[in-house]
Amino acid sequence: MLHEQLVLERRTWPQSCLSLLLSTLICFGAAGLGAAATMSSVTGWYRTISKPVWTPPDWIFGPVWTALYLLMAIAAWLVWRSDRGSERLWALSWFGAQLVLNSLWSVVFFGFQRPGWAFVEILLLWLAIAVTMFEFRRHSAIAAWLLAPYLAWSSFAAVLNGTIWQMNY
Repeated sequence: MLHEQLVLERRTWPQSCLSLLLSTLICFGAAGLGAAATMSSVTGWYRTISKPVWTPPDWIFGPVWTALYLLMAIAAWLVWRSDRGSERLWALSWFGAQLVLNSLWSVVFFGFQRPGWAFVEILLLWLAIAVTMFEFRRHSAIAAWLLAPYLAWSSFAAVLNGTIWQMNY
């Protein structure tokens, strides 16, 4: 029995590494799309609008988002590895939806320069993250908890977004 388990683990190890790599590429691909939209305005429009004094310095966003995308990738990978076929795909569909909303927020806020629309969008993103956590919990408690910092950061970002919208419009 133990020998069979070891053989199975050896046989699936390359597959497991490949799926982790794919999960990471997908998450950082979404990050790249969001970054592309952000770069167009971060040195121009964003610097000119009023922001609350508690706005984090620009340099903090890169390291925070890098860590969050890595945690997201690991969480999705853990769910992918679960053995619950259609339920697993449902959970990963929610993950995909929140990833699209994540990238879309940058397009709306920075690309379109619409903090009000972005505020509505980030509320939808927050809800999608919460549902994703709930769905991930059915497959892996660790995967769900890995998304907790992302939900917390998105909560802070929603408050910041809403405050910027109020201060400028």
